[in-house]
Amino acid sequence: MHQRLLCTLVSSVLCFGALVSGAASHAASDAAATSKPAANWNPVEAAKYLDSRELWWQEWPQAQKDHGTVCISCHTQIPYALARPLLRHQLGETAISAPEQAMLASIRKRVALGDQATTFYTDAEHGAGKTLESRNAEQVFNALILASYDAQTGHLRPSTRTALDRIWTSQVATGPKAGAWIWQNFHFSPWEAPESEYFGAAMAAMAVAIAPDNYRDTLAIQANLALLRGYLEREASTQPLANSALLLWVSSRWPGMIPASEQAALERDLVAKQQADGGWSLATLGQGTWKRHDSSPFETRSDGYATAIAVLALRESGHAAALQTSLQRGVAWLLANQNPATGQWPAWSVNVKRDPDSDVGKFMSDAATGFAVLALEDTSGKMK
Repeated sequence: MHQRLLCTLVSSVLCFGALVSGAASHAASDAAATSKPAANWNPVEAAKYLDSRELWWQEWPQAQKDHGTVCISCHTQIPYALARPLLRHQLGETAISAPEQAMLASIRKRVALGDQATTFYTDAEHGAGKTLESRNAEQVFNALILASYDAQTGHLRPSTRTALDRIWTSQVATGPKAGAWIWQNFHFSPWEAPESEYFGAAMAAMAVAIAPDNYRDTLAIQANLALLRGYLEREASTQPLANSALLLWVSSRWPGMIPASEQAALERDLVAKQQADGGWSLATLGQGTWKRHDSSPFETRSDGYATAIAVLALRESGHAAALQTSLQRGVAWLLANQNPATGQWPAWSVNVKRDPDSDVGKFMSDAATGFAVLALEDTSGKMK
C-alpha cells in the first residue's frame, strides 16, 4: 500500500509493479526464464526471493511508520505472509523465519496501539478521506495476516481476535456499499482503485474463513457476515475478473458463500480469458476501462500474478475435475516461468511502465511470486 507515498516523492504517477523494459539485457533474462519449460519449480529460490524482498521492504525508509513499525503493503507483505509459511518444510525450517517474525511483531504492535498508530496515509498529507481509507485497509490486512498464521496452530491469539473484531467497527452498514469497507483509492489498479473496494471485502472474507477456533460462528458478528456475503454476491457481476478469481478462491474456504450457478459462470469467464500459452494476463482480467497513467501500452503477455490467482481459483473451486485441461495448462505456465536465477515470477504494472530491475519495479513480481507459491503448493488443510 505504501507505494503512493513513493510516488509523492519520486514521480507524479504511481509506478505500481514491474514492467518489461526494452533493454536487451532484460529480454535475455526473459528468454532464460521462459525458453524451456521446467520439470518442476524451485521452492528454495522462491523463498530466497520472498525473504530478500521482505527484508528490503522492512528496511526501506519510505516503509517506516511510527512506533518503530512498518507499512503493510498489498504487493509485497500480503503475498509474503500467505505464501512464506508453505515453504517452511521445503527449507527444513522448524520455526518462523526472521523476516516473518519482524513482520508479525510490527503488525501485532500496531494492533495493540489501535487508533494511536498513525495511518499510512492521512487526510492532511494525501487528501480528504485518506485517513479512513488507510485505517480500513490496514485493519483488514492485519486481520488476514494474523489469522493466516494462527490457522497454522489452530488457535486464535488474543491479538488476532482483536484484529478480526476491529474490522467490523468500520464496515459500511447501509446504502449501496453496505457490507464493504471504504477502501484505499489512488486510482492504481488492482489494489488501490475504485474496484479495489471489492478486493478488500474479499480479503476480509478470507480472514474470517481461515480464522481458527470457529471464529466464523461467533454470534456477535453474524449480522456483519450477512452484510459481507450480501455485498460480495450483489456486486460480483460488476467486477473485473481479477476480483472474480479472488472471490472464487475465497469461496472455496467458505462453502456456500456464493450460489453454485454464479460460481460456475465465473469459472467459465475465467477459462475464456486463458491465453494461448496457458497463462493469464492481468491486463486482460481488468475491467476493460483501465488506462495506464503514462499512456504506455499494456503488457498483455501472461504474467505470474494473473496466472497464479486463476489457477488458485479454478483448482479450489470444487469443479477442478471438469477444469483439468485449463488447470494443467496454467500450472505448466507457472512451472515454465519461474526465473531460475532469481526465483521470482514475472508480472507487470497495469498503471505505468517501470524498470523491472529496480526495487520498486519488482512490486508486481513480489505479488506474482507469493501467489505462484500458493498456486503450486498443495494448500489443502493448511489455511482452512
